[in-house]
Amino acid sequence: MDIVYWLIIGVLFVVAFVGLVYPIIPSVLFLLAGFLLYGVFFSFESFHWLFWVIEGLFIVLLFVADYIANMIGIKKYGGSKAGVWGSTIGILLGPFVIPVLGILIGPFIGAIAAELIFNKRNFSDSLKIGFGSVIGFISSVLAKAIIQIIMIACFFIAVL
Repeated sequence: MDIVYWLIIGVLFVVAFVGLVYPIIPSVLFLLAGFLLYGVFFSFESFHWLFWVIEGLFIVLLFVADYIANMIGIKKYGGSKAGVWGSTIGILLGPFVIPVLGILIGPFIGAIAAELIFNKRNFSDSLKIGFGSVIGFISSVLAKAIIQIIMIACFFIAVL
């Protein structure tokens, strides 16, 4: 039965990484579910208060990294809050409208549209801002992947 339990926990961790590319999947919740199911299936004894504090700080860092990387990518290329919001909406809608490539095209189009509509920018400047949103998104995915790997490493250090 232990193998089945570990498989379930492993699947939850894999889904958390899928959530990096499909932001509609709440990665953090799948990581936490894996941690909690380990406690239910085996024991919570391995998790002392320091483990939960460290994981909690990493969870906050995940949210901050996501927002800041996107904002920096857009601001570096001259974008505004409208571009950040447009990019965020594009990240959420893109995969549904354009499967597979929508995750990159969505924030790009969202940032361009927001800058054109709300800030009356010219198309060339909006295009640069859209490019910045894609760079911000990719940076965000890389940062969150590293943080999630560290979180899972802390989990294995605690339980093994």
